[in-house]
Amino acid sequence: MIRILLVDDHPSVGEGTKTMIEQDPEMKVTVVLSAMEALEVVNNESFDIILCDLNMPGISGLELTKRLIQQVPDRRVLIYTGYEISTHFNLLIECGVSGFISKTVSREQLHNTIRCAMRGEAVIPISLLKQLRRNEVKITRAEKAIEEVSINERDQDILQEVANGNSNKDIAAKLHMSQRTVEYNLTRIFEKLSVRSRSEAIVEAKRLGLIRIEQF
Repeated sequence: MIRILLVDDHPSVGEGTKTMIEQDPEMKVTVVLSAMEALEVVNNESFDIILCDLNMPGISGLELTKRLIQQVPDRRVLIYTGYEISTHFNLLIECGVSGFISKTVSREQLHNTIRCAMRGEAVIPISLLKQLRRNEVKITRAEKAIEEVSINERDQDILQEVANGNSNKDIAAKLHMSQRTVEYNLTRIFEKLSVRSRSEAIVEAKRLGLIRIEQF
């Protein structure tokens, strides 16, 4: 029997997923609605797989994943979410997650991902796999060119606000500049970092130590 803990703050989603997974008679699911409940349950019960939603109130799925794997390094934690995770992808990989599942997958795909994790195989969507390859190529380049990146203090402030998830309008208000100035500065920052998007800028800025990691 494969014992699974599902952490999702939406009761209907949790119960629906439980019903779908348990159509495989070898799988048994326990559902909890918050990260705090999950941390309590794992102290009293043993699970083979933990399915963790990424966006939850209070303790996020990212923070929960960190805590679960810090407690037991060989825990198998799968991120189960309907949201875009590319911004957090590298951090989740560093945490030691065993794979990613979209909430839109079929029953067969869900069962397959769980069984792959049980065999120690990581399941990663193609789009994220391509991102991982691109970022690993950039690691070597970034380490060689780190002193060539001329990011000033204002650039760092803007990058930090981008990492915090703020829009250009919010950044402009917080840093007391026009939205057009923010957009202009972001274009220059992208050129300096040799990136093409906000998510790539966050990953590169984190690697170069230009933003605070705890903001993710």
